[in-house]
Amino acid sequence: MTQKAYSGAAGSSTFAGSDSRKYNYFEPAGRRATLYEDVTVDVQPDPSRHLLQGWIMAFADGQPTYGEYMTVIKCADWHVFRAPDQEWSRTHYQRQSHIENTIKMVVDNARSDGAPGRFAKPWVNVLQDHFGALKHAEFGLGVALMKAQRDGLTQMVNNTILTNASYKLRLSQDITLYLGDIGLDITIDGDAGKKAWMEDSHWQATRKAIEAILAASDHMEIYFAVNVVFEALVGEVFRSGFIMRAGPSFNDFVTPAVVSAASDDYRRNLANTLTLLAMVNGDAASGAANKKIMTGWLAKYLPLCLDATAQLKPVWMTTGARGADFGSALADAKTKFSEILAEIDVSLPTGTAL
Repeated sequence: MTQKAYSGAAGSSTFAGSDSRKYNYFEPAGRRATLYEDVTVDVQPDPSRHLLQGWIMAFADGQPTYGEYMTVIKCADWHVFRAPDQEWSRTHYQRQSHIENTIKMVVDNARSDGAPGRFAKPWVNVLQDHFGALKHAEFGLGVALMKAQRDGLTQMVNNTILTNASYKLRLSQDITLYLGDIGLDITIDGDAGKKAWMEDSHWQATRKAIEAILAASDHMEIYFAVNVVFEALVGEVFRSGFIMRAGPSFNDFVTPAVVSAASDDYRRNLANTLTLLAMVNGDAASGAANKKIMTGWLAKYLPLCLDATAQLKPVWMTTGARGADFGSALADAKTKFSEILAEIDVSLPTGTAL
């Protein structure tokens, strides 16, 4: 019997541009490949494309280190995905550095002007307790995404989940450093945020939602749960709907500036998420099944996140903040959430209402 010979050379296949001196080995999204595509497309090997000898590494039971088994979502070609922000290592470091430098400038200038000393006392308690608790939620999301990024089936998918994780971990760090900085000028209990996260009844539903996301093993489920559900209905409601709107009424124009970067982070991460989800939901063979799976994920995470936001409502009430109305913040979030579901063509579970 004649056996087919397989080459050990990873790049021996005939592919788009294999006869080109410009090394154009993939189909660019546009007329010409961008730098982002040059440094991300096919960086992660894939036997379905150029790795003719199959997976080089496997687990002890023979299971390949990567494969379609890593998510219940199916797609004919994961390599089609391109992140709208086109972020890769260099551009990511540059943006993170810019954000950190901006925050440092804002905080340094505010402290030199004595701004923390003018914060109203009730607001200082909110910052140390509830803003301090938020950093633990952000850290949990960062850890969940950090775990998820490893299993992405292309470098483009890996990159977009990894940068998302980095932004969440940076925000957690920003909150920690900020409270420490203003704690040099006013009395801030550095342990109050952790105590609130672990014991305060306002935060226990949020903690439950974060732990559910951390317990998930499917990287697409985690990415969906974080950006489609939690961030839309909890994270942005608290950050933008409360901290950014309430701060000025307590003479605090500094904290809203510090947390504002997170809103921009979310806009970028959401755009990446929706592009990827729209791609798999538009897949000719598996799109309908993928949508049903995501509706199932909604059934799991939507009640958790709505409960988390509801339990945070008293934080709005107890401060008496002007310009920060819980009802309007939640209404805005639900409208945005409905728009998100429409964009990826996913329906709410039967019998579920926002």
